[in-house]
Amino acid sequence: YIPSYFVATAKNKRSLRVDGYFYEDIDSTMNLFISDYDDASWTGKVITKTQATAIFKKLLNFVEECFGNRLDADESTSVADLNDELLLEKSRGGIRKLKMILLTNSVMSDRIKELPTKEVVNIPVEFQIWDVERVYKVCLSDSGKETIEIDFQELAGGLPCIEASCAETADYKSYLCIIPGEVLADIYDKYGGRLLEENVRMFLSTSSSVNKKIKKTIQDEPERFFAYNNGISVTSRSIVLENRKTGLYITHTSDFQIINGGQTTASLSNTRFTDKSSAKNLKSIYVPVKMTVLNDPDQNHANDLIRNISHSANSQNKVTDADFFSTHKFHIQMEKYSRAVFAPAVQGAQYETHWFYERVRGQYLHSQNRMSKAARNKFQASNPKPQTFNKTDLAKYRTTWVMNPDIVSKGAQTNFKVFAEYITKEWETSESSFNEHYFKDSVALKILFKHVESMVTHQSWYEKGYRANIVTYTIALFHHLILEQFNGYDLKLYHVWIKQGVPKPIEDALVPLSKIVYNAITDPNRPVENVTQWCKKPKCWESVKDSYLTLDSDLEKFLYKI
Repeated sequence: YIPSYFVATAKNKRSLRVDGYFYEDIDSTMNLFISDYDDASWTGKVITKTQATAIFKKLLNFVEECFGNRLDADESTSVADLNDELLLEKSRGGIRKLKMILLTNSVMSDRIKELPTKEVVNIPVEFQIWDVERVYKVCLSDSGKETIEIDFQELAGGLPCIEASCAETADYKSYLCIIPGEVLADIYDKYGGRLLEENVRMFLSTSSSVNKKIKKTIQDEPERFFAYNNGISVTSRSIVLENRKTGLYITHTSDFQIINGGQTTASLSNTRFTDKSSAKNLKSIYVPVKMTVLNDPDQNHANDLIRNISHSANSQNKVTDADFFSTHKFHIQMEKYSRAVFAPAVQGAQYETHWFYERVRGQYLHSQNRMSKAARNKFQASNPKPQTFNKTDLAKYRTTWVMNPDIVSKGAQTNFKVFAEYITKEWETSESSFNEHYFKDSVALKILFKHVESMVTHQSWYEKGYRANIVTYTIALFHHLILEQFNGYDLKLYHVWIKQGVPKPIEDALVPLSKIVYNAITDPNRPVENVTQWCKKPKCWESVKDSYLTLDSDLEKFLYKI
C-alpha cells in the first residue's frame, strides 16, 4: 500500500483524513486505509460501532471531497496522486468498489455484527475493521492470511456434486460440482482477488481479466455457457457434505481458493459493471467446478499440492512459466542460503546473524508459532526482524540494479512478472550463477536500498512524497554512472556485505544523486503531470540518465574489473 497521511478540514467544516491507499486492478477495488492507534489499547480498550463509524466518516468525507473538488494538497505529495487517481478512475469507470479499512490496536466490540455498505457517487463502499485480535489470528494461521469461509447453503441451497476420487488418495478428495454463474459472481464481488491462488493472481494482474469469447457467450448464448466453458478448478481445506434425496450437496467450504478459471470468474463478475444489459443472463449460466479437498494436515505439503495442481491445470492455456515463478527452485535456493549463510557481526555484536528470506508469505512469523519463549528469543536473535525480505523485495532490488527503475515504479506485481521472466530464462542456461555470492550481493542491495530510503527521508528537500521512486531511480542512476565513468569496472557489492552497511564514499555519491533524481522526476516541464505515473515511463528513465554528476575517484577501491 502507499502511505498517504492527510488530515484537513474542508470548507464546510467537515473533517477529512486518510492514511494510505492501494488500487487492486484485478477486481477494480480502491482500498483506503485509516488508522486508530491508542497507547491505552494494550489494556484491552474496546472500539465501539459509534466510534468506528465516526472514524470512517472522516475517510468518507475525504473521498467525497476528492470526487467533488481538487484537494488543497501539495502536488509533490502522494495524497495529491491519490486525488488524481480517484478522479481518473472515476471518470473512466475504473472503480467498482471502495473498500475502507480501519486499522486499530483496540479490540472490536462484539456488538459489531456488520457494517452496512454505503454508496459514494454510485460506487459501493464496503467497511472493514482490522482490530488487534483479527491481525493476531492471521499471524498465527499457517497460511498467513484470513480463511475464506463460504456458506453455499445460504447462497445457493448447496452445490450438487459427485465424489470423483477414484484412486486411493490419503492427501485429498475430489468432487465435481455445478455452481450458478450468479453465485460465483457474488462470491467474487465479495472477496475479489483474495479468492485467487497466487499464480492466478499474477496472471490476471498482467493480462486482461475479461476473455472476449467468454464475454460473447455471456451476452449471446448464456444457456450454452456450461457446454462451451471448461469451468474452474478450486481447492478447499474442508467441506461440509449433505446427503439428500436428490443426491450429494456441498453446503460449506473452508479456505476456498480458485487455482484455474480466474478469467471465467472475473468475466462473470465484470458483466454486472461493464454490460448491465447482459447482467440478467447470469441467472441462466451454470459453471462446472472441479473441487479438490486437501486432507494433509501439514501446511507445506498442502501448499506443494496446490502449486502442482495449479501448474498442471494452467499448463493447458496461455499462462506462462513465469506465472509460476513464485514456486520456482530459485526461491528454494535463496531460502537455503538465507538459513545457512551467516552475516558478519557488526557494531560490537558477539554473534552472527542470518538474513531471513521469506519464500512463503508470513514464513518469518509462522516459523516461531510453536516455539517456546526461550526458543523464540534465540530465533529472533539469529534472525532479526529488520533482516527479513521477500520475493517482491528481491525482485525490486535486482531490477533496480540492472537499471530498470521505470519497471520497478510500475508496482510489485508488474516488476515481479518481469523479474520472473528474466530469472526463468537465466536459470535454464546458468543455474550455477545463483549461488552464495548472488545471495550475498542481493542482501547488499537490500542494505543499500534501506540506507537510501533513510537517507532520502532525512534530506531537507524531501517533502514526504515519491520516496519509492526516488530510491529506485537514485540507485539505478548510481550504477549507470559507475559503468559509464569507470569503463570496464563495476561496484563490488561484497564491500557492502562485509561491512553490513554502506561505505562512506558510496554514501557521499548517493546523497547528491538523490537530489538530482528528485529534481528530474518533479521537473515542471515533464510531459506527464502525475509524478508517480511519469516514473513508470521509459522516457522518464531516459531523462534522468541525462542528469550528470562526476563520481569521486575514492570509489575506485570499491570496484572490480568486469
